[in-house]
Amino acid sequence: MNKKMVLLFLLMAVVFGAIASSHAESVRFKKALPGYTFVFPRDHGNHEHYLIEWWYFTGHLKTKDGEAFGYELTFFRRGIENKHVDKNPSKWAVRDIYIAHFAVTDITGKKFYYDELISREALGKAGSETGQMRVWIDDWSATGGAEIINIRAGGAAYQIDLKLVPQKPLVVHGEKGISKKGEAEGAASHYYSFTRLKTEGVLIVAGNEKNVSGLSWMDHEFGSALLGEGQVGWDWFSIQLEDGSEYMFYQIRQNDGKRDPVSSGTMVFPDGTKKHLEAKDFKLTPLKYWKSKKSGANYPVAWEISVPSQQLTLKSLPLLDNQELITDKSTRVTYWEGASEFKGEKKGKRISGKGYIELTGYAKGLKE
Repeated sequence: MNKKMVLLFLLMAVVFGAIASSHAESVRFKKALPGYTFVFPRDHGNHEHYLIEWWYFTGHLKTKDGEAFGYELTFFRRGIENKHVDKNPSKWAVRDIYIAHFAVTDITGKKFYYDELISREALGKAGSETGQMRVWIDDWSATGGAEIINIRAGGAAYQIDLKLVPQKPLVVHGEKGISKKGEAEGAASHYYSFTRLKTEGVLIVAGNEKNVSGLSWMDHEFGSALLGEGQVGWDWFSIQLEDGSEYMFYQIRQNDGKRDPVSSGTMVFPDGTKKHLEAKDFKLTPLKYWKSKKSGANYPVAWEISVPSQQLTLKSLPLLDNQELITDKSTRVTYWEGASEFKGEKKGKRISGKGYIELTGYAKGLKE
């Protein structure tokens, strides 16, 4: 076994360990606790005193000829649980591991492509900055802030080089500065989004360069815990409706099949104001399943979504059934991240939109 393979296995073990043992007491890292005050542009940058962090982008794009595509790009930072690491002066010292997942859904061509990168921070191969949004692995990157964000990723066959411009102020999810993921202290994250970003740039598909435009969504989340005892995965939704409103929902699934009461959501009105939604305020019902031939996972890829207070009922449909990522080269997590369309009624009128759905823990529980 060569040195590169040894390093890869070590990195995978470190990253997977973060998911498998999320609530262990940390020596080096802070917990996400109520009372956190977001300050920008500082909080667009990294948060090295928290164990886990990610910058997440998805979007729907079209060419002038009407070809349709979806994309996902996520950068993960995972700190190393070693109280002595900050005292190590070596350029090879590993303080953080960086991972990136990139996917393109060719909606018109009915094809799905994804890739992944993993690197340690040392020697500038990967990293992120404090105080501003700049995160990268090799030539994959996300840079910018409140006025414009530039993202780049991909290889020779599939690439994106996109400019994202926020159409609304950012939204902080949850209450008291935290998005709860469990009842234990610190079982939470600090989480904000740009829910509507005008997008334009270049997409390369199967080696063919295309000018594209559309809408994107961006999440930035950081904390020191993920799933707790009895939790096996989550279902997450981002929805951009044609009336200018957006919705984020997530439900954490327990091993008894029930939804964890901490599940919640956010409703963003056309003027940019928001409302926090508790688990009792919305209902998510699976309508259709797709079984992966590769992983054996049976994913609920179509849903009915209802928010009674808004007289809103939507049905989602995947724009391609197979949007599964099997990330054996990085996080070792198999999940479904799918471009979807939404149709239904809001206050008695027909409405539609697009978005993304993320389904984890169906191939196996994230803590297995």
